[in-house]
Amino acid sequence: MSQPEHLVFITGKLARARLEKVAAGLPAERFAWSIADSGVKVAALMTEEIIRRRVTLPEGATRVILPGRCRADPEALARHFGVPVERGPDEIVDLPAHLGLAGRTVDLSRHDLRIFAEIVDASKMTPEAILQKGLDLARRGADVIDLGGLPDTAFPHLEDTVRLMKGAGLTVSVDSFSLDELTRGARAGADYLLSLNEETLDLAFETGAVPVLVPMRPDDPASLDRAIERMERAGLPYMADPILEPIHFGFVDSIARYREVRARWPEAEMMMGTGNLTELTEADSLGVTALLAGMCSELAIRNVLIVQVSNHTRRTVEEHDAARRVMYAAKADAALPKGYGRALLALHDKRPFVQTPDEIAALAAEVRDPNYRIAVAEDGIHVYNRDIHRVGTDAMAFFPELNVASDGAHAFYLGNELAKAETAWRLGKRYVQDEPLVWGAAADAEAEDTTAFKKAGHTRHSGPGGPPPGTRDARIPVEADASPPETIDAAEARAAVAVDATPSPKKKLVCGRLVAED
Repeated sequence: MSQPEHLVFITGKLARARLEKVAAGLPAERFAWSIADSGVKVAALMTEEIIRRRVTLPEGATRVILPGRCRADPEALARHFGVPVERGPDEIVDLPAHLGLAGRTVDLSRHDLRIFAEIVDASKMTPEAILQKGLDLARRGADVIDLGGLPDTAFPHLEDTVRLMKGAGLTVSVDSFSLDELTRGARAGADYLLSLNEETLDLAFETGAVPVLVPMRPDDPASLDRAIERMERAGLPYMADPILEPIHFGFVDSIARYREVRARWPEAEMMMGTGNLTELTEADSLGVTALLAGMCSELAIRNVLIVQVSNHTRRTVEEHDAARRVMYAAKADAALPKGYGRALLALHDKRPFVQTPDEIAALAAEVRDPNYRIAVAEDGIHVYNRDIHRVGTDAMAFFPELNVASDGAHAFYLGNELAKAETAWRLGKRYVQDEPLVWGAAADAEAEDTTAFKKAGHTRHSGPGGPPPGTRDARIPVEADASPPETIDAAEARAAVAVDATPSPKKKLVCGRLVAED
């Protein structure tokens, strides 16, 4: 039997107790572990130099795990210690998943769904404007840029546009009800034609563009079958699109038709135009997109046509890109699309509260400085420093107790953070002080240098007895009472956790507050 891997978790004083509790629950047959207390209270404030100077690894260590918000360079520390060093998760509660104990390794680098992103008003735009739009769509995740033609609107610059986009390295499709526009686009070098039916299918034999086949009417699947049969006999590539219809206008029947076409033509390439649902349903589009991507995954539909006209679908490319990766990974694992990251969770988080009220209270009791900390738990927003610990659900209600009326910069900072905390508490999202809320695929994440500290801000309390604002950036670490790494006996730690696990009185949430059940 192989020896368990020996992990060393480097942390600070305030997080150590919680880390011990989580580490004690790791399977002993897979992991031995040690905790190296760097001597810095807040683990996120550890620097590479502090870790080099203060941490000595115990004998037999095989891997070092840093706190997720630690700014040290893992590669530089790996060279120093001679063992692999990695940055762990931001929150201690996520450590088991980080170590692969969720049952799978998440790889979202792959997908098998091609995104056609339509520029619906291309005929009204200049070739240069269309090119810039196409490059932006490609940057966001689109694989094919679809040039949409409008009824009764001339598109005299179609050929120039196709050639310009192809010259820029883009893959191009032309989408039009006009056979003339489809012909001109194909001759200019378009890769795909949307859409041909059995009456216009001759064009597919005259050009090298791949046609997307549609029925004469959505409720006439036999016409689509005849078009498919003709392409199959010719041995030419094509895609079949039974046409997704909007809710209350044939949506359920159209979903059934996709299933029926797949059953009749198991090897056919297929396309689904998701815009008829995302655009024509006033609901947050991320969930709708996830559901449609799941249908595509089940039916092996490897192409989607998307549009972004309505403001509520402004992130449709990013949402489809995120959904296709999650669905691909889940299908490869023969698993439910659960546990594959937070990209498809915008409004709510699966595990929003990473600390209990008791854990926050224990941390608050250790604070010896006037800097305000803000955290969110089930019972509301917690604000604390060495002098106070208040809990509430209304950001504005904290102001009279914070003693910052004469410090505009600090009041502004706290107001912003508390409003963000209230939003997180009400929606059930994770809140981390000084960090933006995470909105999944619904918003771009801020780029971050994980080896550099944030710029100085107004986080230091400057009320009576405190130094003036800006005297010192509260994020720059101050070394205090260094202690050597300590190997915690796993059996002892598990026993301590068992003692702490005495059931507490059951509580329920009433009007935003936890109260004891009757």
